[in-house]
Amino acid sequence: MRLAAVRSGASLAAGRAAAVGLGLSLAALAGAPSARAQTGTPVPEVVQVAAGPFIFGSDRAEREAAYRLDEAGYGHSYTRKNEWYENEPERQEARLPAFEITRTVITNAQYAAFVAETGHRVPDVDPETWKGYRLIHPYERTRKFAWTGGRMPVGRGQHPVVMVSIEDVRAYARWLSAKTGHRWRLPTEREWEKAARGADGRRFPWGDAFSADKLNSHDAGPFDTVPVGQFADAASPYGLLDAAGQVFEWTSQESRPGRYMVKGGSWDDKGCGVCRPAARHSRPEAIKHILVGFRLVREPKNR
Repeated sequence: MRLAAVRSGASLAAGRAAAVGLGLSLAALAGAPSARAQTGTPVPEVVQVAAGPFIFGSDRAEREAAYRLDEAGYGHSYTRKNEWYENEPERQEARLPAFEITRTVITNAQYAAFVAETGHRVPDVDPETWKGYRLIHPYERTRKFAWTGGRMPVGRGQHPVVMVSIEDVRAYARWLSAKTGHRWRLPTEREWEKAARGADGRRFPWGDAFSADKLNSHDAGPFDTVPVGQFADAASPYGLLDAAGQVFEWTSQESRPGRYMVKGGSWDDKGCGVCRPAARHSRPEAIKHILVGFRLVREPKNR
């Protein structure tokens, strides 16, 4: 959990060479599921989240159940001893206006169109930077997620794009906004949580009972990302996919200056108490982590 803020990335020239290096047209870079802007830009599919009240946060019973899940999964009480879930807001009701949010996290293929057109730095990190994050994952594990030579990882077009900082995400959102005429942005923490668990305050997107076959976590997964949208029967009430497990997701909520809340759990988590929509922790805004990706909110054109 102790991470350092840092910039990293490939050269501008490498980014501009991405489309050529991939051997693909921009049209072929579209990630499914997606729609098409008139420009040919791969536009992520969105789901509608209705206006109205919803339950967010957790109560003592939910947090206790999360600790028990972790203890069963890991065989130890690390998350309980370190009080991982004690910073969750107390279970309560709030209201939000209607909004649209991408059905899945943004994929490598969707991000590749942005890199190819803008020359933005590609997702990658150097060994010294990675060492400075002080994570348990060895640097060698980052290589299958990294974009080398300006190219996205082979065979991973439909996997979530990871190793993207808050700055990278905002740059992608600005580009997509300019291409489509809609404003795209990171969800707030409450928007993300409502979209992920519905209005009734369920503990997971699909209900209250944890099931390892409904998400990509280390309980039953390959200890890696998988193509997005694989768990259709685990969709949230609004149709959100991969809202538990797969990768943590950036939100626009700052925990303190320079750190932003992430939600959702990841492919290396067991238990999976941290995969609950109510669970939360923060990461430095410049981190380029193999466990962190993002999805976006789309605002109407008249805003």
